[in-house]
Amino acid sequence: MRVLTGLCAAAVLAAGLVAPAAGAAAPASAASEPRYDYAGAIRETVWVDLGRDGDGDGKPDRVAADIIRPKEPAAAGKKIPVIMDASPYYSSVGRGNETQFKTYDAQGRPAGFPLFYDNYFVPRGYAVVLVDLAGTNRSTGCVDVGGDSDVQSAKKVIDWLNGRATGYTAKSGGTTMRAGWSDGGVGMIGKSYDGTIANGVASTGVEGLKTIVPISAISSWYDYYRSDGASFGFGPDGLAKTVEQRNGGQDCSAENQRLARGATANGDYGPFWAERDYVSRAKNVRASVFVSHGVNDLNVMPINYGQWWDALAARGVPRKIWLAQTGHVDPFDYRRAEWVDALHRWFDHYLMGIDNGIDREPMATVERQPDQWADQASYPAPGARSVALWPRAGAVPGVGTLGTGPASGVASFTDDPKVGEDAWAANPSATSANRILFSTAALSSPVQVSGTSSITVTATPSTSSARLSAMLVDYGPATIRNFAGAGEGIVTGTQRNCWGASTASDSACYLVTSADKKNVDYTIISRGWADLANYQSLSREATLTPGKAYSMTFRLASTDHVVPAGHRLALVIGGTDAGFLAGPADPGKLTIDLGKTSAQVSLAGVVPGQAVGGAVPGGELAHVPASARPEFR
Repeated sequence: MRVLTGLCAAAVLAAGLVAPAAGAAAPASAASEPRYDYAGAIRETVWVDLGRDGDGDGKPDRVAADIIRPKEPAAAGKKIPVIMDASPYYSSVGRGNETQFKTYDAQGRPAGFPLFYDNYFVPRGYAVVLVDLAGTNRSTGCVDVGGDSDVQSAKKVIDWLNGRATGYTAKSGGTTMRAGWSDGGVGMIGKSYDGTIANGVASTGVEGLKTIVPISAISSWYDYYRSDGASFGFGPDGLAKTVEQRNGGQDCSAENQRLARGATANGDYGPFWAERDYVSRAKNVRASVFVSHGVNDLNVMPINYGQWWDALAARGVPRKIWLAQTGHVDPFDYRRAEWVDALHRWFDHYLMGIDNGIDREPMATVERQPDQWADQASYPAPGARSVALWPRAGAVPGVGTLGTGPASGVASFTDDPKVGEDAWAANPSATSANRILFSTAALSSPVQVSGTSSITVTATPSTSSARLSAMLVDYGPATIRNFAGAGEGIVTGTQRNCWGASTASDSACYLVTSADKKNVDYTIISRGWADLANYQSLSREATLTPGKAYSMTFRLASTDHVVPAGHRLALVIGGTDAGFLAGPADPGKLTIDLGKTSAQVSLAGVVPGQAVGGAVPGGELAHVPASARPEFR
C-alpha cells in the first residue's frame, strides 16, 4: 500500500486572483529578518468547529490547529500572516525525512512542531499553524481521504483566522477563542497528502488563502488510485485506517466503509472521484502556486502536477515550478539551501508584500542531471508543442522506427501481468513476447520532451478484457538519481545543518543529504496506463469482444527531459505493467494497428518533416536543437 505521507498587480486583480499584500514597494534585496524570540514564542492550540459530524457521535467535529507565533508583534498590536501545513500524519506516519511527530508538554501545549517551518519563519514574523485533519491526532471526526471533510478541516481554520468560523480552547466544551493576532493572510505548504490538501483548499477559492506550495501533491485522487480506467490495485480505506490509528478512539468504521464502496474496484470515474478532483475546480483558485515535484515520482504520479499546472495556466494563476529527478522527495532534502531561500522569498512576496522580484524570475527550474539545475522561462519549455509520432514496422518483429506520418501494418504481443517496464525496456533491438518497441535513429542534436503527452492506441484483444501500458524511453548512457532506491534519489548522511532557532523540544537541525546516483543505459521518461474496456468513457467500462478492434487515447506522465544528441527516443507499448497495475481477468494477446496508433508528444524545437540521424526525410522523428510504491509520506 502506498501511504500519502509574473503578472502585474493590475492584471492579477483584473483576473480575480490574489495580489501580494498592499504596502510600499521594498528594494529587491529586502527580506524578513529573524528579529523575534523563538524560545519565547506563544504556543497554543485552537479547536475549530467543522460544522459536521463525521464520526456520528452526535457532536460537531472539531479540528485541532497547533499554533506557534512570536509574542512581540501581538504585544505591539501588529498582525501577522500564517504559514499552514494541514496533515493527517502528525501522530501516525510522521513528517519529513526524519519522521517527526508533534509533541506536547505536560499541560498539553504544543512543544515540538515537525519540519523547519516554525524554526525558520517564526523569528521572521510569521505564525506557523499545523492542522490535524478531522479524525487524526487530536481532532475529532473522520478522514475522508481528500473529500469534503479533509478539505474543510483546513479551510475552516483559514475561516477562523479571518473571523468567519468559531474556535474553542478545548476539544470539547471550552470557551471561544479568536485570532486577533492574524492579518488573515495564509500560505499553505506541505508534501504529499499535506500538499494535496493545499490544492483542495485552493480549489474552493477561500478568501484569505494567498499562496500554496504543493510538494509531490495529488491534484485528483482518481489519478492516485486509478489511471484512465486501470486500477493500481488498492483503495483509500486502507489509507484512512492508517492515519486514524491514533486518533483518540472515535469510531470511523462507517466512514471507512463508505470509502470502500465509493472507490469501486474497477477504474471507472464516478461521483466519489469527482468530489476529490481539484483540477475540475481550478477555475476557483485565487492563490498563487509554487509547485515542486519529482519527475520520477512513482507514488504520486507526475500526471498530478502536470494536469494541475495546465489548469492553473488556463486560469492565469501566478505560478512557479521546480522539477527534480527524484522520486517522492521534498526539495529540502535534495537542494536545501536554494529551496529555503526560494521559499523565504516566495512567502515574503505573497504574504508580506515584499517586492523581492521572485515573481519576475524564470518560471521553471529543472534538474537536468543530479545536482545540475537549469532555469527555464516557462513550463512546458518555450516553443513546446504536441507532435504526432507514428510507429513503423521494421525488419525485426515487434521492433521498428518512429515516423512523423502514419504507416501500415500490425504488431502483436501477449499480456503477461508478471512482466513490467524494465523487462520491456531491456534488449531494445530484439523481439519480445510481451511488448513492441519503436525508436528514432541516433539524434544529431538534443530533443526536449516537456509537458504532458498522450497516446492513441488501436488494439484488437484476443479476450474480453485488456490492459494497455505505454512509455517513452531515452536510450543512451546517463547518470541519473537512483529514484528506485531506498531514498528515492537521496542518501541521508550523519552530519546536520541548522535552519532557524531551536529549543530543547524542537531542533532546527537536520541530517544533510546527498544525491544517490546511478549509471544507466536507458531512462524511462514518461509512463501511462489504461483499461481498454474504458475506450468509450472513463465513467463506464464495456465488455470487449475478442477479435474486434478498439481505439483508446490515454495520457502519458508529465515531464521535462532533454534527450541528448547520440541517444534515441523510443515508444514502448505493452499490456499489464507489473508493479503498477492489477491485471485483467483474462489476459491474452493484443494486436496493434500501427496505422491507427500514434503518440502525441510534447516536444520543444521539433520541425516535422526534416531528417534526423541520416534518416529519410518525413520518415523518422525530425528536430532542431531544443530551446533550452513506497510509503506515501
